[in-house]
Amino acid sequence: MSWRILILGAALVLTACGGGSSSGSGAGASVDTDEDNTPCTGQCAGDENWLTVSDVKRVLAQGIAQARAQGAEATIAVVDRVGNVLAVHRMAAEAPAITISTTFPTTISTGLEGVVLPAGLDGDALAAITKAITGAYLSSEGNAFSSRTANQIVQEHFNPGEENQPSGPLFGVQFSQLACSDFTLAATGPQVTNPPANLPITATVGPQRSPLGLSADPGGFPLYKNGTNVGGVGVIADGQYSIDKNILDVDRDLDEQIAFAATFGYAGPVDRRADRITVEGKTFRFSDVGFGDLPEDPEQAPDYDTLTGAGSLVAVRGYSRNQVIAGTAFGRPGSGIRPAAGFDGLDAFVFVDQNNNNRYPPRAGTDATQIGDASLTAAEVRQLLTSAITVANRARAQIRRPVGSQARVTVSIVDSQGQILGMLRTRDAPVFGADVSLQKARTAAIFSSPDAAEFFRGITTPTNYVDENLELKAQVFIPDYVDAVQTFVGPQALTDGTAFSDRAGGNLSRPFYPDGIRGNPNGPLSKSFANNEWSVFSTGMQLDLSLNNILGHVLFAVGAAPTDVGPNCAQSAVPRIANGTQIFPGSVPIYRGDTLVGGIGVSGDGIDQDDMISFLGLHEAGQALGGAINNAPKEMRADRLTPRGDRLRYIQCPQTPYIDSDEQQVCSGK
Repeated sequence: MSWRILILGAALVLTACGGGSSSGSGAGASVDTDEDNTPCTGQCAGDENWLTVSDVKRVLAQGIAQARAQGAEATIAVVDRVGNVLAVHRMAAEAPAITISTTFPTTISTGLEGVVLPAGLDGDALAAITKAITGAYLSSEGNAFSSRTANQIVQEHFNPGEENQPSGPLFGVQFSQLACSDFTLAATGPQVTNPPANLPITATVGPQRSPLGLSADPGGFPLYKNGTNVGGVGVIADGQYSIDKNILDVDRDLDEQIAFAATFGYAGPVDRRADRITVEGKTFRFSDVGFGDLPEDPEQAPDYDTLTGAGSLVAVRGYSRNQVIAGTAFGRPGSGIRPAAGFDGLDAFVFVDQNNNNRYPPRAGTDATQIGDASLTAAEVRQLLTSAITVANRARAQIRRPVGSQARVTVSIVDSQGQILGMLRTRDAPVFGADVSLQKARTAAIFSSPDAAEFFRGITTPTNYVDENLELKAQVFIPDYVDAVQTFVGPQALTDGTAFSDRAGGNLSRPFYPDGIRGNPNGPLSKSFANNEWSVFSTGMQLDLSLNNILGHVLFAVGAAPTDVGPNCAQSAVPRIANGTQIFPGSVPIYRGDTLVGGIGVSGDGIDQDDMISFLGLHEAGQALGGAINNAPKEMRADRLTPRGDRLRYIQCPQTPYIDSDEQQVCSGK
């Protein structure tokens, strides 16, 4: 079976979602609070807060006890805040088969729908790691989000099941943090399948890659100590990756029960959980179970080292060895994120390598061959980062508690060819926003380029879809998306240099156009909803650009391929979108006059805040630089386009966004 996968070289990503439910109410005695885990406000991460070996063992033991109480064999993964895999424990004697589908039986014909990872491969471990990373990466001291939260915000409607509503605010985020990315890092050192017990291994700098993107499968939660996010736990026990398409009821999902039990003593502070945060008047979901609902009281779980007959630790190629290790202290050089030098007064942080060197200090553009002397200078990049972080520090956060907190984001700057010119983040920004902000910046740059059509037509390698037997069932071609855009928008599309923000490009990437309106056709960059082609596992061009390389990594991780992929997710020799594309708002292209010179992407808070910080950050940087750079001229922006009679959107800013001012309509007229 594995050799057939290797020959195919196609793709698979388990960003998905555990569909099986286990009914029944519990007899757990522990209350749904943790008196020692009081909320922080973005300042608590430090040397004293990290997951120790004892902490990791306690999390595993609590999950194992809950699984045993339910008669289940779970695979449980624990990671630290930057994605280091601290342990993977499998209760079963052999890795179970995993089915990826939004419905059972499968009804969607494209993407990853209906793919089955056979028993004996490590698909369960990859899935558990992905769920754990999702809980860790989406959360911060201001918000505790789970993979159930992710489920709610990536579907075709927000809320799922409310027809004729716009798509989820983080529509498409599941295809980020990819292992083929040139930003997310791989575990360092040799990967040994069965290492000797005394082989040393420690956590290293991040953010680490996720084997399967981000997960929308209930069963992934963040872990907290002293009010600060220190990692995540993920569980797979039901063999199904699906989504909760109906969030109006209350489930007893097996994966979620086991994972939630595992968090006891490390649970997200109640006041920071998703169900205390609203967007567009709608409350997020965190968990459908509390500690008192569980069949087994997690506080009574036996010590991990005393367990017998409960399976064993698992070595996962490229991620972990069969050991329990300690995590890193977040915000310190060992985590890969530490305070920035040279940005005084901004409380800014940078990404560093193992030698504590800034990975992305401000530098000049590399695109002189394409645009001559119009390239961004290092001083301009520094000003862009400074202005964007200054706007963020003034902005009122959307998805953080307490109400009135400042926005916490990552800002990425690229040149017109997608080369990274600088990255900067604010304290306590969620980790997922780093890779996503870079995806957004690159997406704005490529779709605004006059040679966008030429670039995408140059990707001639077909994207391969496989069936439940992992055999080739269909191929799609990226140039067909260019044809679809030019039919939908006009023959000049992707050739005339129209400025596309991620909000504008996202309009064309939805299964309904305009967004959310049932019965309307899909956008040209999306799969068809009407023809049973669209799902969270089959978004369209976004997934198809990276699908082959996603699978290539999965094959490596399960031992079916000798070498890993990357660092370039796109099926192109040119790394202009090396970590994939993104299709929810938060980016704009950068111009010198009417010449495209780059892109700025922002991610980590509400999407309107991300839009505003990128747009106003660029605008205010331009003012500080005497007009040398700015947003696209108004006549070039994509909101001048009206495909099918409906105008595209460019940006959308909050009405009264600042903490220190009552100013309204701050983006108007700019």
